Amino acid sequence: MKVNGDHLAGQLSRSLASIYLVAGDEPLLVNEAADAIRARARTEGFAEREWHIVERGFDWQALLAESRAMSLFAQRKIIEIRMANPTPGEQGANAIIELASKPSPDNLVLILTGKMDGRVQSSKWVNAIDKAGAVVQVWPVDLPKLPAWIRERLSRHGLKAEPAAAALLAERVEGNLLAAHQEVEKLALLLPKGEVTAETVMDAVADSARYDVLQIGEAAMRGQTARALRILEGLRAEGVDATLALWAVNKDLQWILRAQYLMQQGQHADAAMNSIYVWRPRQAAMKQALSRLRPALTRALILDAERVDRAIKGVLQSDPWVELEALVAQLAGVSLSRRRAA
Repeated sequence: MKVNGDHLAGQLSRSLASIYLVAGDEPLLVNEAADAIRARARTEGFAEREWHIVERGFDWQALLAESRAMSLFAQRKIIEIRMANPTPGEQGANAIIELASKPSPDNLVLILTGKMDGRVQSSKWVNAIDKAGAVVQVWPVDLPKLPAWIRERLSRHGLKAEPAAAALLAERVEGNLLAAHQEVEKLALLLPKGEVTAETVMDAVADSARYDVLQIGEAAMRGQTARALRILEGLRAEGVDATLALWAVNKDLQWILRAQYLMQQGQHADAAMNSIYVWRPRQAAMKQALSRLRPALTRALILDAERVDRAIKGVLQSDPWVELEALVAQLAGVSLSRRRAA
């Protein structure tokens, strides 16, 4: 069956197909659709997840063999296949047709790819998925519809935005959906639940006008310790919430860890970052971090980020900004000594 991305939630509430193809050129929406499918699959007992990145020379026969292999603990699994190019070639097409036509009750196949043209949409492998499962087409949000999209996203956080506020945000991001999502998440962290006016948005934007929280991680990943700590101090002086600063740094750490995992599977840094949709302007700084950070250190930094979160919430008796300074410095490659709280 063919499913519009906007109607995926309804389809998932009714049933779970054995194979899904999610296609589109808007990474945020493709990832959200995939998240929804994975979440639904977990409720059906699909506890394992195999991740495959299709590149030149990809072994489709090995994938088929793995799909037929029983799990060591007999758990149901999600077989996730990411294709940067929606043309898998003859061998890939045949493998996908087999996965679709011979489903296993213990496997759910999830294929993610970019926008498909008419020729690809009418191909045999896409038709096989259409018959056996679901083809989910994800479409970009048109600029005239972006304010309504922003209002709906804010409402998920208990924020009711007036039209002028949503229009202001839409103008600020200039049609970039990832940037719009980022602004929504920032406002959700900064503002209490309730009405959001254009004046509120302007005030929130002004709060971080001098420094942007996203500059912290960029400077740290480049190893610019002094600059990263100066930005952090500037944000603190301007009254920016520590939660927002932590969110920005933690997002980079999560990206780094996921990229390191793909690199351990044989991916180059550029391919790994593209596979997980790291924002292109951020890739140069992240590549520097990937060249010097070991996965074990990244995992330790993520644990430190959890420590900062506990300090922010008052669970840990420590100054969250001091904890943030230590986290940022370590990401930049410098260890700061500070008194540890229990």
